[in-house]
Amino acid sequence: MEMTAEMLSGIKASIGSAMRGEFYRKRFAGINPEDIGSRADFERLPLTEKEDLREAYPLGLQAVSDERIVRIHSSSGTTGKAVMIPYTQKDVDDWAVQFARCYSMAGITNTDRVQITPGYGLWTAGIGFQLGAERLGAMAIPMGPGNTERQIRMMIDLKSTVLCATSSYALLLAEEIERRGVRDRICLKKGVIGSERWGEKMRRRISSELGISLYDIYGLTEIYGPGIGISCEHGCGMHLWTDYFYFEIINPDTGKAVPAGETGEIVITTLRKEGAPLIRYRTRDLTREIPGACPCGSPYPRIGTIIGRSDDMVKVKGVMIYPSRVDELLAAIPDVSSEYRIEIGHAGGRDEMILYFETPLRSPEERGNLEKIVETRFREKISMTPRAVAAGMGDLPRSEKKTARIIDKRE
Repeated sequence: MEMTAEMLSGIKASIGSAMRGEFYRKRFAGINPEDIGSRADFERLPLTEKEDLREAYPLGLQAVSDERIVRIHSSSGTTGKAVMIPYTQKDVDDWAVQFARCYSMAGITNTDRVQITPGYGLWTAGIGFQLGAERLGAMAIPMGPGNTERQIRMMIDLKSTVLCATSSYALLLAEEIERRGVRDRICLKKGVIGSERWGEKMRRRISSELGISLYDIYGLTEIYGPGIGISCEHGCGMHLWTDYFYFEIINPDTGKAVPAGETGEIVITTLRKEGAPLIRYRTRDLTREIPGACPCGSPYPRIGTIIGRSDDMVKVKGVMIYPSRVDELLAAIPDVSSEYRIEIGHAGGRDEMILYFETPLRSPEERGNLEKIVETRFREKISMTPRAVAAGMGDLPRSEKKTARIIDKRE
């Protein structure tokens, strides 16, 4: 991304603010922000890793006095110590502005009724969707996750026009609405979907089964939360609010910037955050910068759909497997649905992989033939052969949050 003089000024100010906190004061010891005079100077600063933030637990990132902190949010901490992010009132207000901008980009107005299904609490999702709706002046329906029976009843009774959800839960709701035969009583027009990567086949299913337009929303707990970018009506990438942060796309192996348009890992530096500014934070999300102007006319730059994470790859029999590659492979095979589950184990001194997928086909012969096709395509495209197992539609586990698609049972 091009670094303007205004951005460089914001970066230097943010570095100075970050160094008021214990973590960056130690990390940037001996660095004077005013000595950073170019993009090259900036890129010599070390990258910040999630493990660094865990080591700063609980409040080593805090860059202002306690009196100015009005809220704490946190990552789940499922893979280690949680990452704790303190917010000032300005941070909360800025987040609301960004999220309302997302809704507006999706054509949502103050006449809409926004049903919010992501979780509340320390997680940033639910409350972020609510903040943006309230800032916009729309009717927020803060359902939170689960209780699908009540979700659908409220959706019908309150005539919700916008669904905010993870892709997994949006699919679960779509299937349940279809099963109950109440789609003609649903008033949904748009879906704002985030929190997990999802494939094109899943996107088409949700859009078709609910009869709605879908918008990808981007964000992460460490950088405000969801709402720092969204796709527009043209669906050609997500616009990022670069008046609030600067982003880079790097090679995850070398840490160096990749050429424009090439896939890499997005790295973010906050420009206005007060409670916990972050400098060159590795998101681990894989995407690319999309060059040129968007047909929608927005001046904000775009990144492509998140295709995965640089750390969600698994290696089986020496072959690197990314969920995004599996999505693409299955999407190209007729009669294979969007839902799949990979289980990896170790038996008899060797790795083994089972690929479960859903299909509307019912006869054992048809399913057997389809399993062979899936195994052959997998071998051709990914250079290894799993054991493919066909399941019926709806047989694989559904989730009200994020769906775990790769289960690695090896020690």
